[in-house]
Amino acid sequence: MMPDEPLLLDLTPRPIRADAQKNHELLLRTAAALFSARGVEAVTMSDIAQAAGVGKGTLYRHFSHKTEVCHALLDYEQRQLQARTLARLRTNQPPLDDVHWFAEQVADFVMQNLAYLSVVDAAVPLMMEHPAHRWWWQTLRALMERSGVAGDLDYLTDALVLLLDPVTLRFQAEARGYSQQRIVDGLHTVIRRLTLA
Repeated sequence: MMPDEPLLLDLTPRPIRADAQKNHELLLRTAAALFSARGVEAVTMSDIAQAAGVGKGTLYRHFSHKTEVCHALLDYEQRQLQARTLARLRTNQPPLDDVHWFAEQVADFVMQNLAYLSVVDAAVPLMMEHPAHRWWWQTLRALMERSGVAGDLDYLTDALVLLLDPVTLRFQAEARGYSQQRIVDGLHTVIRRLTLA
């Protein structure tokens, strides 16, 4: 016979063991070094486990496939971008300067992480709906609003975020052969034109 009281489940996450956390960090550092040296596509999950000196089981307990490794590396970099942005916004620079600064920071983030983004892009059908993209969009829109930019801010923000999208920047860098400096200079030009009253 079953009791009438509801079954209470403990849904609090289990604390991560110190050795598991160390392995997680070791795997990410190892993967980043291998990806940098050989390219993401050339590195296998077995390569990561072997270079880290752990068994495949340990690797697969942390990451079930290479996309998850890339996603974890991107997450770390995105958190760094967010921290830099919050620190910058606390300095109370002119809002339009912040628009330019933030767009350049996002472009740099994308260009530095194109290899990871290529892997994640293939696994995420609507990358523009990814939380990082939404944060970029919200930040740019808020900065333009603070700057007093006239017009349809939602549309103008969409236009800027599309210019910062990994697919766009990859096309400009690889197909067009634009240097990162040319891309950033172009972004600044577009921002100046979009923000004219």
